[in-house]
Amino acid sequence: MEEEEEEEVKDFLDTLLDMLEYGSAEVEFTRLHIKALITDLFTAGTDTNAISLEWALAELINHPRVLKKAREEINRAVGNRRVVGESDVPNLPYIQAIIKETFRLHPPVPLVIRTCVQQCKIGEYDIPTNTMLHMNVWAIGRDPKNWESPLDFWPERFLQLGEDDGPMSAVDVDVRGQHFQLMPFGSGRRKCPGMNLTMKMLPGVLAALIQCFDWKVDGSDCKRVNGDDVLEMDERPGMTAPRAHDLVCVPVARFSPLNILDP
Repeated sequence: MEEEEEEEVKDFLDTLLDMLEYGSAEVEFTRLHIKALITDLFTAGTDTNAISLEWALAELINHPRVLKKAREEINRAVGNRRVVGESDVPNLPYIQAIIKETFRLHPPVPLVIRTCVQQCKIGEYDIPTNTMLHMNVWAIGRDPKNWESPLDFWPERFLQLGEDDGPMSAVDVDVRGQHFQLMPFGSGRRKCPGMNLTMKMLPGVLAALIQCFDWKVDGSDCKRVNGDDVLEMDERPGMTAPRAHDLVCVPVARFSPLNILDP
């Protein structure tokens, strides 16, 4: 008896090639368009995720209390016999809150661009059709009308408040474009197509870096605040908003599951 052929699972590139071969696209679509789309996915996805991870690490270095609390959560949920993985993320709400707070203060793309498809009125402003609009998600995330103590890095604002009462609770606020006070990926049909990939990958990677390493800085990118050395947190201008100075830190191994971290 012949084995039934397994149904082929197509990825994004397969779909694009099918559109090219069968002419199913509603607009002109060539191999050059495919090359541009794939290049955009790789460059945009790697750059923005790296920027967010760098900001998160910098904030954790500046806030050892948050780092300690995150590590305690990982120890409870995962332990130290294996490296934390993607499947562990649902059991790490504090890590997820750290990611949200990082997106709030440091959205990797500070200005989201949209085109107005029809004339409308926003407040006292008349917006003509085809006007290009820039939404300042960086400013929205720091607006005191939306957030109490907006310049404080306080992940607890996204959790149910308990003994660690923070400035406010934003437990129902998500980053997927349903709440306009926090839109790191934009909103609507034109929001970032890499949103789901980022939200699956970034918490797990950050948790692994917290679990496996202590992080030391050389002090070259620090300033004195209330007698303590803290990292500078200035942004570099551009389409994306990385740190003004690259984060240079030294990882110190905390434990070595399966000897993968042994020198």
